[in-house]
Amino acid sequence: MTSGLFAIASVLVFVVRFAREPRRVGNAIWFLVALWFTGLWLLSFFNHVEWAQIAIIAAVAVVGGLGALALPWALIANGVVMLRREGRRLANLLSLLAGLGLLAVFALAVSSLVFDDQPLLRVAAMAVLFVTGYLAFMFTALLLYSILYSQVNRRARAGAVIVLGSGLLGDRVPPLLASRLDRAVQVQQRSPGALLVVSGGQGADELTSEADAMARYLVAAGVPSDQIVLEDRATTTSENLRFSVALLNQRGFSGPILAVTNNYHVFRTAVLARQLGLRLNVIGAKTASYFVPSAFLREFVALLLQYRKTNAAALLFLGVGPFLLFWSAQ
Repeated sequence: MTSGLFAIASVLVFVVRFAREPRRVGNAIWFLVALWFTGLWLLSFFNHVEWAQIAIIAAVAVVGGLGALALPWALIANGVVMLRREGRRLANLLSLLAGLGLLAVFALAVSSLVFDDQPLLRVAAMAVLFVTGYLAFMFTALLLYSILYSQVNRRARAGAVIVLGSGLLGDRVPPLLASRLDRAVQVQQRSPGALLVVSGGQGADELTSEADAMARYLVAAGVPSDQIVLEDRATTTSENLRFSVALLNQRGFSGPILAVTNNYHVFRTAVLARQLGLRLNVIGAKTASYFVPSAFLREFVALLLQYRKTNAAALLFLGVGPFLLFWSAQ
C-alpha cells in the first residue's frame, strides 16, 4: 500500500512538472524516482509468490552483477575506439577515464573488504562509493530522461527549423552534420513551407562558414533556396539559438520552432533554450554508435558543471561526511 502511494505521488509530480515545462533538469530526477517507486510497487504484487521473488532476485543479481563487471571494460574499449577515430582530445577520453575510474572504485571496495583491519580504508571506500552512487544516479536520470525527451517531439511539425552547426571538413559537410541536415529535411517534408535556418560561423580551419556549406547541402537535397535562411556568425550553441531566433523575429515569424542537433545533445540544448527564454523544442539526429557513449558522458559533465554549486555541495557532503562521522566516533 505504501509503495503504491509513493508511486502514484511521484508519477503525478513528474507528469505535472513535465506538462508545465519539459526542458527542466529536475524532471530527470523525478522521472527516475517515479520509475523506482513504480517498480517497487509492481514488485509488491509478488510478495506472496515465492518462486517469483526468487526469480526476480536472481535476475537482478545476474544482470546487475554482469553489468557492473562488464561496464568498465566496455567503456575502456569505447575509449580506445574514440582515440583511434577521433584523436587525442580530452572530450574523446571521457569513456576511457570513466572505465578506469570504475575499475579503481571496485579495487578500493575490494581492498576495504580484504584489509578489514584498516578502518580508515573502509571509510574512504564508503565515501568513494557514496560519490560514485550519486554520479551514477544523476547520469542514469539524465540519460533516461534525455531519451524520453528526444522521443516527445520526434514527429512534431514546425514553421521553422534551426539546424545547429558542428564543424566542417574544409568546405564539406561531415557525416555528423549531414545527419542533422537530413533530419531537418524530414521535418520540412511533413511541414510544407517551413523555413530551414542553417546556423554556424567559419572556424579557423574551415574554408567557408558552416551556414554556407549547410545551405549548399540542402539545395543539393532539393530544398528551395528561398526556404533557407543563413545565420553565419554563431560559434557556440547559445549563439546558434539566439542569433537564429533573432533572424526569424526580423522576418516577423511567430510560428512553432524546432532546433535540430544530434541525439546526445538534445536535452542540454533544450535546457539552454529554456535558460535563454526561447520558445522552441529540440529534436535529435542519429549519431554513429561508437560516438554515443563518450558524447553522452560529455553532455553529463557539461550539465553537472552548469549546476556546479548544487552538485559540488552534494559531492562534498557525500565525500567528506563519512570521514567526519569516523573522526567524531574516535
